[in-house]
Amino acid sequence: MENTELKGIIFDYGGTIDSRGTHWSEVIWEGYRNAGVPVDKTAFRDAYVYAERELAKTRHILPHHNFLDLMRIKVRIELDQLVETGHLAPGAADLYTEPVARYCYRAARECVEEARPTLDALYARYPMVLVSNFYGNVEAVLSDFDLRKYFQSIVESAVVGVRKPDPRIFELGVEALGLRPSEVLVIGDSLKKDILPARSIGCRTAWIKGKGWTADEDAATDPSMIGKLSDVLDVAL
Repeated sequence: MENTELKGIIFDYGGTIDSRGTHWSEVIWEGYRNAGVPVDKTAFRDAYVYAERELAKTRHILPHHNFLDLMRIKVRIELDQLVETGHLAPGAADLYTEPVARYCYRAARECVEEARPTLDALYARYPMVLVSNFYGNVEAVLSDFDLRKYFQSIVESAVVGVRKPDPRIFELGVEALGLRPSEVLVIGDSLKKDILPARSIGCRTAWIKGKGWTADEDAATDPSMIGKLSDVLDVAL
């Protein structure tokens, strides 16, 4: 890659700003455990995948839904599926949806506040764009967490019709910044969905590596790895 000055930043959202690089299934699983949901992790993961597919197929989440709304909808779909498959008793979804959703919301808010000083420092120096695979409501989520102000543009998969790991979604982010790829740092939590596609179009990368979805993801390494979001300041400032 040519040696050029860093002039702009592209952020991923989910997993990067709101969970310290940890896959969101792990956060929700902790919510299940905190609420005492009597189900094993294998059944939970199956329900998690079911809910993701259902959310991709049917528009349950609307643009005005904030993150607590999103989690109520998502967790309810998971729990209903666990009841349907016999892993939970009838009525369990009514009992557990709210405590799990609120646990996840509190966890996200805690991570956002932890990330804020880093966002402030980067925002003071660079234009920033958000590029996210999301459900069509990322603007509402950002506004609720007081994050919208950091990003001059939002490139959301449900809006633009392109999803990671398709590199075209990062090309849209670079275009929104009005820069060359080599002048842009992409910060994300997924090697396959963020780092490799962004690098393939010539962007610089910083990978916040947390607990992943698979053992292969946990075992993967990359020169762009950082341990926590604030470490990106060593790269960018």
